[in-house]
Amino acid sequence: MPTSVLYCSDPLHERRVDGHFAAEARQLRADGAAVHLLDHDALTAGDAERAVARVPAGAGPLRYRGWMLPADRYAELDAALRLRGARLLTDPSRYRRAHELPGWYEAFADLTPASRWLPADPGRAPDPERLAALAAGLPSGAAVVKDYVKSRKHEWDEACHIPDLADVAALHRVVSRFVELQGEFLAGGVVLRAFEAFGESGELRVWWRDGAPRLVTPHPDSPAVALGVPGGAGGGAQPGLPDLEPVRAAVEALDCPFVTTDLALRADGVWRVVEVGDAQVSDVHRAVDPAAFVRLLTAAGRS
Repeated sequence: MPTSVLYCSDPLHERRVDGHFAAEARQLRADGAAVHLLDHDALTAGDAERAVARVPAGAGPLRYRGWMLPADRYAELDAALRLRGARLLTDPSRYRRAHELPGWYEAFADLTPASRWLPADPGRAPDPERLAALAAGLPSGAAVVKDYVKSRKHEWDEACHIPDLADVAALHRVVSRFVELQGEFLAGGVVLRAFEAFGESGELRVWWRDGAPRLVTPHPDSPAVALGVPGGAGGGAQPGLPDLEPVRAAVEALDCPFVTTDLALRADGVWRVVEVGDAQVSDVHRAVDPAAFVRLLTAAGRS
């Protein structure tokens, strides 16, 4: 059965794919795939029925490709699609597991900076005592703060980097500012991650389908470099690429069908996983050939 993909529509032209994903969707159509449209604004506003009104009845299994969705909204999307005889290839529980750090951390604990987290509501930072207790579970020294999904690395000193976890006042100040800036978009709660120094060469994004590394690209915020499909059936190390076997084991343990792992080279020469995500909502570097990415989406597999 040809792949069917659900894209966010253009907010100003509801019959068109959002411009950010337009080249990808054109390539999919050229390759014979079906493209359907989702009203992202309606979904985030809580009207999942209206959001999927343009999806044909009986559309069957769909892969979502679009803007990030809170896990609860994703579940509402899947439920609304099922009422129309469709469903998402990645079920809501697996989406949450790959999308939010508490879901993927255990599988990747040996490969990623040590992390601890607390649930928190938008606009309400944990009090200093709770933050100090959370920090006590991490190695001494510096850390960064994020929510279950995103950080504010572009406000590094103000709302991301904590120079010393033992400085409870500074810890609370940075976390409080982070929560303030995230506003209503705070996802899940507050995460503290031990700080690790990485080099300046940027990050790699590895795209996994059914536990196999199908494509390696630069991270969208990193310089363009010549990368591609990991070589060999084993997906082992190549010049300029990390050995993906330890990451493969973690991806298999995570048991999610379509994920990304972002890797960076630590200052001591060790590759580390700095982020995991559901690939449906992972962005693609501008230098990646749409045809290569579409082959990833349409490759034969379990999902």
